[in-house]
Amino acid sequence: MTGSRQPPDTANSDLEGDEQSRPDPATITVEDVSLSFGELSVLEDVSLTIEPGEFVGFVGPNGAGKTTLLRAISGALEPDSGTVTIDDADVHGLSSRASSRLVSVVPQDTSLSFSFPVRDVVEMGRHPHRSRFSSATLEDRAAVERALERTRTAELADRPIDEVSGGQRQRVVLARTIAQATPVMLLDEPTASLDVNHQVETLELVRELVDEGRTVVAAIHDLDLAARYCDRLVLLSDGSVARDGPPSTVLTGEALADSFDANAVVTPNPVTGTETVTALADAREPKAASQPDRVHVLGTGTAAAGVVARLEAAGIDVTLGPVSSGDAAAEIARSLGVETIETAPFARLAADDRAATEALVREADVTVLADLVLGAGSQPLLDVLEATAGLVVVETRPLSELGFGGADARARYNECRERAVNATLEGICEAVADAAVSDSPSRQSVDSIDADG
Repeated sequence: MTGSRQPPDTANSDLEGDEQSRPDPATITVEDVSLSFGELSVLEDVSLTIEPGEFVGFVGPNGAGKTTLLRAISGALEPDSGTVTIDDADVHGLSSRASSRLVSVVPQDTSLSFSFPVRDVVEMGRHPHRSRFSSATLEDRAAVERALERTRTAELADRPIDEVSGGQRQRVVLARTIAQATPVMLLDEPTASLDVNHQVETLELVRELVDEGRTVVAAIHDLDLAARYCDRLVLLSDGSVARDGPPSTVLTGEALADSFDANAVVTPNPVTGTETVTALADAREPKAASQPDRVHVLGTGTAAAGVVARLEAAGIDVTLGPVSSGDAAAEIARSLGVETIETAPFARLAADDRAATEALVREADVTVLADLVLGAGSQPLLDVLEATAGLVVVETRPLSELGFGGADARARYNECRERAVNATLEGICEAVADAAVSDSPSRQSVDSIDADG
């Protein structure tokens, strides 16, 4: 599964037949909550509403208050001021038993101080639903078995909990939470100790639970996973809500710079369509004297996309093209608002597009060749490249794979490559600075071409 924020097909879900085990939807209301530990203020006037059947992710830097807010919602921490209610019930006024029927928690630390079998640990989730000394009912046992199956921990059922791995223990605690069958589930870094495969499996399962009606709130440090699975993100910074909304409106370069003090580019994932965050080296220092003001990128695929993203994040005015409208570089440029010459897939370079490209190269201080595919239709660009002094080449694929149209074109392009500055994606900013020319000979050369027709 690609794991986008679309409802999954649950027709063949392992959880079948017992509709009574599904809790009614619930609304969480946090109103003006402030909480301090001694002199340290952790939450300040936090207010938000989480609707029934919504998957909300708390994101933010370490120390922003994500775990503290989760614990306040669970009832484990009582705020200094403000209220937390679930369907109009103040969670801090409920008994432990009543609270456990409303809210279940998967903590970040899943270590347990006893050696019960895994099945018994999962069955503990059923305790709030029966009297203190009563035995497990058939419904309890069925709920436990379903929870074990859904989390793929049934094979661990008879093993002592202290003999399973950290990742397996995380899934066992999630199974206990599922068996608890509460309308609200809270998860603190639910994928922190899991490998990539189980991270996806876990969040796919949580997504299914949400689509079945549960209200889920999770503190998630992985911003890509948060964007992929959550309906909504709440960005916490310095104990307050900095942004609240769909992932596309919360995960922006500006928001990440403000809250994480990070230099990052947010682009759409080509597979899931959700936001992907790429953190870059801090390029917010004053620009060096040799740093170019404008760079044009000629190329395709992930190489050109990476060059555009890194240069844009460094504060350099970037242009791109010509590039096919379905190319990864075009998608990145579109999301960043980069001026781009887009062409139809497999089309020859039209005269207007060639003229526009030459104009952008003329205006640029440096031109970057990033996995440039120079076929028969685009060979006229060689005239421009041969007259351009400031060149950088980034190649992530062998030249033989870039589809050159003839020996003459290959030879001419090789001459351009030989006088270009070679660069990697990671070193592109330094490379364009090296290639920048203060006297702009490249502009003069291209001007002479235009004057000659």
